[in-house]
Formats: sequence, C-alpha cells, structure tokens
Amino acid sequence: MRNASEISFGERAIISDIDSTHPSCQRILEMGFTPGQEIKLVNMSFFNDPVAFSVRGSLIAVRKNDAECIKIK
Repeated sequence: MRNASEISFGERAIISDIDSTHPSCQRILEMGFTPGQEIKLVNMSFFNDPVAFSVRGSLIAVRKNDAECIKIK
C-alpha cells in the first residue's frame, strides 16, 4: 500500500487509512486527512518538503515525514 508522500504532482488519491503508530497521527486526523477523503498533491517546495495537498476544499501543507502516515489507494 502506498502513502501520500509517494504520489506525483497533480495525482489524486483516496485516503484508505491513517497509520496510528506514527507520532503525528492525531494531528493529521485533526487537519482533515480522514479515511475516505480524496486528496490531490498540488504543490511541492524546492526540495520536495513540505508538500501541499488539496483536501476537503482546503490547501494543507505537511512535512513529507508526516505524509508517510497517510495510506492511500
């Protein structure tokens, strides 16, 4: 299963799960990254960290390390 840190620019994906063992799991859920939501990678910084996703009509930037806990299908 892939995670959100692996998707390409402009790619859309559906969140299948959030890794509960990751230290940022709760914060990721509070930002709106919940299972069943569609996300799209819309922006990356110069060194590809952080990355910005469109989720629930909002643009949210997260560190690539934190994006690893977002499992997608």
